[in-house]
Amino acid sequence: MSRRIVLWRHGRTEWNASGRFQGQTDVALDDLGREQAQEAASRLAALAPNLLVSSDLQRAQDTCAPLAGILGLDVDLDARLRETFAGEWQGCTTPEIASRWPDEFKAWRGGDPLLRVGGGETRQEVAERMFAAVTDAAARLPEDGLAVLTSHGGSSRLGIAALIGLPLHRFTNVGGLSNCSWSMLREGDDGWILVEHNAGTLPTPVVIEEG
Repeated sequence: MSRRIVLWRHGRTEWNASGRFQGQTDVALDDLGREQAQEAASRLAALAPNLLVSSDLQRAQDTCAPLAGILGLDVDLDARLRETFAGEWQGCTTPEIASRWPDEFKAWRGGDPLLRVGGGETRQEVAERMFAAVTDAAARLPEDGLAVLTSHGGSSRLGIAALIGLPLHRFTNVGGLSNCSWSMLREGDDGWILVEHNAGTLPTPVVIEEG
């Protein structure tokens, strides 16, 4: 066995339901989001994580709390796991963004890693902080350990791309994460390997990788 990292997206919020760009606005889970967190926690607990780390935004903390309660573990907070700071775009719907900032919106949809989203962070900056947060958490694990990092949809995709060596202008080739779903990465001899993506249940482990 080798070290494993689970990147777990927070449960649904009212802004998720209404299609608003949250970024680092501290929006709470809605009722469905809390239900999602409880259900996912019971599944993730079966993996017996050694370490829990969460974004310091409340929706991530509240998602991680049921898992911490089941396991009896403390949750470490790491602001590097936050969603992209999206400046003026935060609180806007996608049609509003497309109407008010058409050129920037086109570049964003195209995957530009150096665009300052809403005047805030670039995807390159988010990928770098996510990479650092994951590798720091992994360094605290035993050789066969597992950490669950509760984060956000966009930042998790960027972190995955950085960890597996995907060029950031192609990070959109990593599909989105549903609310309260997760991805698992395993540490290999030549870097990180994406072994599960957008999972909501616990699949049978892959024993033979080819054939």
